[in-house]
Amino acid sequence: MADYTKQVKAILSENGCTFRRHGKGDHDIWYSPHTNNIVVVDGQIRKRHMANGVMKQAGIKHKF
Repeated sequence: MADYTKQVKAILSENGCTFRRHGKGDHDIWYSPHTNNIVVVDGQIRKRHMANGVMKQAGIKHKF
């Protein structure tokens, strides 16, 4: 089973997003300057659609 978590976090960092804090459970809270909003990143992103959803929330044009 695929794990997109490391790739998603790396792409967020490369695009200027910053880690803010750990959230509830295994979630992390990131800030996206593209959308001026927070983005919740799950600790285990196993589905391509979920990874693409994080990219969309962050305002990053990247498709897995």
